[in-house]
Amino acid sequence: MNLWDAVKRLLVGRKLASTRLSDTLLPKRIALPIFASDALSSVGYAPDEILIMLSLAGMAGFSFSLPIGLLIAAVMLTVVASYRQTVHAYPSGGGDYEVATTNLGPTAGLTVASALLVDYVLTVAVSVSSGIQNAKAMLPFIAGHEGLFAAVVIVFIMGINLRGVRDSGGIFAVPTYAFMVAVASLVLWGLFQVLVLGRHLAAPTADYTVVGPSGYDPFAGFVMIALLARAFSSGCAALTGVEAISNGVPNFRPPKSKNAATTLLMLGLIAVSMLLGIILMARITGVKMVDVNEGAYFVTPTGQEIHTEATTVLGQLGQAVFYDSFRPGFYFLITVTMIILFLAANTAFNGFPTLASILARDSYLPHQLHSRGDRLSYSNGIVMLAGAAVLLVLAFNASVTALIQLYVVGVFVSFTLSQTGMLLHWTRHLRTETDPSARAKMFRARTVNAVGLAMTGTVLIIVLVTKFLRGAWMAILAMALLFVLMRLIHRHYDDVVEETALTDSSDRALPSRVRAIVLVNAVNKPTVKAVQFARASKASTVEAVTVAVDAEDTSRFVMRWESEDMPVPLKVIDSPYRQVTQPFIDYVKQVQSNNPRDVVCVYIPEYVVGHWWESLLHNQTALLIRTRLHFMTGVMVTSVPYQLKSGRSTAARAKAAAVRGADRGH
Repeated sequence: MNLWDAVKRLLVGRKLASTRLSDTLLPKRIALPIFASDALSSVGYAPDEILIMLSLAGMAGFSFSLPIGLLIAAVMLTVVASYRQTVHAYPSGGGDYEVATTNLGPTAGLTVASALLVDYVLTVAVSVSSGIQNAKAMLPFIAGHEGLFAAVVIVFIMGINLRGVRDSGGIFAVPTYAFMVAVASLVLWGLFQVLVLGRHLAAPTADYTVVGPSGYDPFAGFVMIALLARAFSSGCAALTGVEAISNGVPNFRPPKSKNAATTLLMLGLIAVSMLLGIILMARITGVKMVDVNEGAYFVTPTGQEIHTEATTVLGQLGQAVFYDSFRPGFYFLITVTMIILFLAANTAFNGFPTLASILARDSYLPHQLHSRGDRLSYSNGIVMLAGAAVLLVLAFNASVTALIQLYVVGVFVSFTLSQTGMLLHWTRHLRTETDPSARAKMFRARTVNAVGLAMTGTVLIIVLVTKFLRGAWMAILAMALLFVLMRLIHRHYDDVVEETALTDSSDRALPSRVRAIVLVNAVNKPTVKAVQFARASKASTVEAVTVAVDAEDTSRFVMRWESEDMPVPLKVIDSPYRQVTQPFIDYVKQVQSNNPRDVVCVYIPEYVVGHWWESLLHNQTALLIRTRLHFMTGVMVTSVPYQLKSGRSTAARAKAAAVRGADRGH
């Protein structure tokens, strides 16, 4: 085992055989935290976004927080019900992409895929950045270096996911369930104190007055509608992550569709309960937030103006509910909230690689993304997602305020097109279905998807109108560029298939003549091996060729060649400018004939070494020549390897390691 393999095993774990793929499938108790972390963390900061937007209307705006929360909850339950239809109808893991492609065509499918891929990257960037912002309260040295710390966290999460879905699920399950317990305890203990014990719970901002910018006064008419729409669209961040389960159905244990649908229902009910519970407690305790970037500010009871942002909604609720009655609960809530914001990225680390593998299978992304890694995860997709998210957090310095404006657009594009596709799916099946009970189920399913389409389409329009100029245009531009890139990749793969397809009998014809050329520069074992291999190939002609760079060295080489009575003639190419590559390439061009069935086969002896630094000392000229020859028509290149001692040692160690691995497998 070399150093790289040892480090890789330490970080990622032992390789898993393909036959153990079933061992990585997820039970519902593990699947829920894996696929729910994004949606649940969004529930954690969605109330903040709602209240921040409502603060622009001053105190009058906060009275709309609960109605907006109820509307978002209704949309979420409808979307959950719609996706339960999807996981049953399309269990292969293609999710929205497969639904749109099958029912609306490849262009719609690719649009959905572009939107989801961009949204997954933003999910990682926003969730980790939000966690970094929360962490600054306990770790003040992070301030000023948010982007760098966020990048480190992303790389850490990437490393965990490279260990495989099952391993990452086990690691992330505890904090996800802990967050559920923390929020449930917050709401239940808070309501118990208010309703049963009769205590008055007040958030730190309860006595503050909020003054909004003058543009929203009076809060009525079009101004009110526009602001409520902005607050609603910002709160719809709570819906992100709902679609991930439809892309992850293959990761569930059988029966896959049933388990995925059950997990989706559990996710929806938990997320809605948490969202409404947080908003209700915020109303009871008087939590207020302000958008200082647009001119809103606090006024204390003494008349002092405060132009800084308040603590998060969960932070204020933790102080109001736990700080005096059960202080450990406060620290537990804040800690698990910070952790869940980091781990929310894990949903994207499961959804993005799976979707990318399907796109790669369909030749819209590089085929390498369809391959599983050592731990049976789509490791190339995991690394690609992490790389894109790292670039994003570094570019925006992990600013949630800046990144949140790019968010949500992609997921509602996929929601809307998916619901349209499902509507057409049920309509198509109803044309041929005759069984009354089956038709009744299809009618109900189509109704659910029709309501879902109406809701998600409306939300998409609201999001585009309210967020476009505030940064959503960048997300849309990224989707468009990715769409074009995937179309170009698909066109390239189609062109390759067309070019390489067998068309007639001439494709199977043997070469009429093969001229073998052995590139040599010394009389030694590698040269003899290459010459003998060329002779064994039964070519029409065989010759050795050397390039004369130094006259004295070439003279000694020719004498040695003749003294060893080598069985093939030696051709010496003069090189007055001491080049090797170009004169040899020119000679090969001269040897080529106009007959398309003639072949020139170049044999190049190469050293096989055992250490990376030895590669820098050998084979560089051979590499350049081989690369140039690959672009010449009618020329084939054969590398004739010769193992040096270090190369033989490495090969022996690799063979022994393979034998040990096979023994452990038995």
